[in-house]
Amino acid sequence: MYELKDRELIFVFTGPDGSGRKTVADSVGATLGLKKVLSYATRDPRPGEVDGQDYHFISMDLYEQMESQNEFLESVTINNNKYGLREYDIEHSFANNGCIYLIMNRDGAEILKQTYGDHVIRLFIYADRATVEKRQRDLGLSEEVIANHLSHYDYDIAYQSECEHAFENYDLAHTVFEISNTLEGYLDRNLVEKD
Repeated sequence: MYELKDRELIFVFTGPDGSGRKTVADSVGATLGLKKVLSYATRDPRPGEVDGQDYHFISMDLYEQMESQNEFLESVTINNNKYGLREYDIEHSFANNGCIYLIMNRDGAEILKQTYGDHVIRLFIYADRATVEKRQRDLGLSEEVIANHLSHYDYDIAYQSECEHAFENYDLAHTVFEISNTLEGYLDRNLVEKD
């Protein structure tokens, strides 16, 4: 397993589906110049998702072949779809960057925390049930997918207390600003404020 160095950190954005964790994570990543590491998924892309930008969308056959070769650091099954993170991708990202970020559900976030300990900082992004439901409808997700997501909303929201930081996400600009300021403390780049 790849041994992380002192200043290498993994910021994991987690929270219920529809919380806006992906939008927040990508905005914070762009603001702070962090490298995103993508997971692999066996499901079809949802409306607005792009292969190689949101996930690496692959066939179940290819996923199982990679899994049999022990390529995945973590692998979870959700609603009959598999999601996994390759250890190589993390190691390769750290070769060029001091800190990286990922977007994961609570199961993946927990596995990563158990694997890398204090090098993993979990950022829990959340909104109330009605808001996440509306956001998913606005995205054009099917009623079946929305119902599936809402069926584990309580399970997902309960993970908040185990994460290092939690942020309500109702105003994107405010949330991104708040998280970026929090992460600057970890990055310790000795930035000087100018009037």
